[in-house]
This record gives sequence, structure tokens and C-alpha cells, in this order.
Amino acid sequence: MSRIAGQTPVFLGVPDRDSLERGVCLYLLELGPAPPSRGGARAPLQISVCYLVTAGAASPEEAHRLLGELVFAAMEETDFEVDLTPVASSVWAGLRVPPRPAFRVRVPVRRERPASVVHHVRFPLVTQTVSAEALLGCVVGPGDVPIPGALVELPALRLTTRTDDQGRFRFPRVPPVTALGHLEVRARGELLALAPEALAAEPQPLLIRLPLKEE
Repeated sequence: MSRIAGQTPVFLGVPDRDSLERGVCLYLLELGPAPPSRGGARAPLQISVCYLVTAGAASPEEAHRLLGELVFAAMEETDFEVDLTPVASSVWAGLRVPPRPAFRVRVPVRRERPASVVHHVRFPLVTQTVSAEALLGCVVGPGDVPIPGALVELPALRLTTRTDDQGRFRFPRVPPVTALGHLEVRARGELLALAPEALAAEPQPLLIRLPLKEE
């Protein structure tokens, strides 16, 4: 519009007597939806704006010529929609100006969306898999007699169980023996603690001899 208007002033406010007599007036008449742009998930946001365009000059002839040039210039723009239907008298009444030659042009307005920031991993991803297996054993006393009801603990893992009638115990899912920490066995006032090295040296199932005092 400014290229066609040249030195003629361009007004963006409500059309009044001064702007209608001295230059081009672009009055923002309404906002409306626009077809969404194609471009995937990050397509730009888009609306349409409708301007009421009027023109004035020193003479009626010059005003008519300027308005015609503005119409043709708008029609040259593929994104513009030119509406040449007469402007309703109620619009002029609302603007409090006499009706005059004018046209409406709808212009798309786009706003690009910022691209999503993707943080790339700049160091190798290391995963560790710790296998879990059962820990089995049997607690016996002098003469390899099974001790039922003995308390068996893995303090580092906060796991506790008791032996059955055959002196057997079982922890169903525990890390490898080297990661268990020490194992404690209590029965009849006696305590036996086995270090991880001792556990690893014994074949499974463990046979734990608890030194009980003779009764």
C-alpha cells in the first residue's frame, strides 16, 4: 500500500474527516480465521485481518485514481482477498462518516512457531545388568543335625528368613554372592557371620555349621 500511495499519508486509525480528505486510510475492520498452513506439526499459526481501504486527495479525480491503483495492487497479491461488495451503511454510521467509495481486503498474518530444541546425548550410554538368582542353604549344628527356626539375615539387603524343619533356607532373588555383603545366622543364642568371600568359596547350596554349645 505504501508503494502505491507514494508521498500520500497513510492512516491506520478510525476514518475521520481529516484522513478521508488527505490520504489513504486502512481501518482494521475485523479479525477472522485463516486456513491452516501445511507444514507438519510445527506449521505457523495463521489468522486473517480485514481492512477497510479508502483514499482521499486534493481532487476527486486524484482520489479515484489512487483508490483504483490500490485495488489493482491488492488484487496482484495472491495471498490477499479483495472484497468489492458495497460497504453496509451501518458500517459508515458506526464510523460516523458519510458513505464513500471503499473496498475491503483480507490479509493473512502468520507467526512462525519456535522449533523444538532437541538435546543430543554427547556421551555413550552405559547400561549395567545385574542378574538375580536364588541363594540356598542349610543350617546344621554338631553332628550335622539340621537346626529348624534359625534366623538367617542379609543385613546389606535388609532380607531375613528362617530355616524350615530340615534346617533349609532360601532367598529367592538376590544379586551375585560377591554383592550380598555378609550373612548372619542366629540360633539358640549363638551368632555366626560369614563374609562375602566365604560365601563365594562355598558351593551352592550353602552348608552352614553353627557352633552350638553342648547342652
